[in-house]
Amino acid sequence: MEIEELKRAAGHRAADFVMPGMVVGLGSGTTARYATLRIGQRLHEGTLRDIVGIPTSRQTCRLAREEGIPLTTLEEEVHIDVTIDGADEVDPHLDLIKGLGGFLLREKIVASVTEKEIIVVDDSKLVPTLGSKAPVPVEIVRFGWRCTRTAVERTGAETELRLREERPYMTDEGNYIIDCHYDEISSPKELASTLNNIPGVVENGLFLGLAHVMVVASPSGIEIIER
Repeated sequence: MEIEELKRAAGHRAADFVMPGMVVGLGSGTTARYATLRIGQRLHEGTLRDIVGIPTSRQTCRLAREEGIPLTTLEEEVHIDVTIDGADEVDPHLDLIKGLGGFLLREKIVASVTEKEIIVVDDSKLVPTLGSKAPVPVEIVRFGWRCTRTAVERTGAETELRLREERPYMTDEGNYIIDCHYDEISSPKELASTLNNIPGVVENGLFLGLAHVMVVASPSGIEIIER
């Protein structure tokens, strides 16, 4: 199967977890996009009803509106039943690296108030330890960003300011992202705490203990892994 077919299969299977009457977190990224499309399709078919979605990015908000998914906000709904989101890496403990798409802050806020966080990936995202393939994205405020970057580098990271069209990439919240490459992440929990204690750091892309269900698509089929 082609990679896009795997992503579509995972996204469609994850959408089956959404039931009538739920508040649903709508993740961002290519695989989560297929889940949002499938939710919209189920609404049009009449096999799903009475749901509201909370998008994790402006991009997902536009897609959900195009698909006719009713939307709400965390100001109106402080509890989310199910969120379907993607990941850049998943380790055997179902801990994640997220944020290569640039939406890690809203995604982590949504995940933190979700009863069941469902992560959809293809099997290329499975790694023995976090940081094996992907950098750790760190969202930082623009003010004094070079000082913040220097402090982050003291954690052992090689850092890159994320660019788009040769200009600093800005998140939906107007912040910068620095991508942090580590030779080894021996203690993700300790690293996450250290990063978030640096003045100027808004959030990091280590999602630890937040995922409840993993929907993994591979050429041999769909596997459901639960914490």
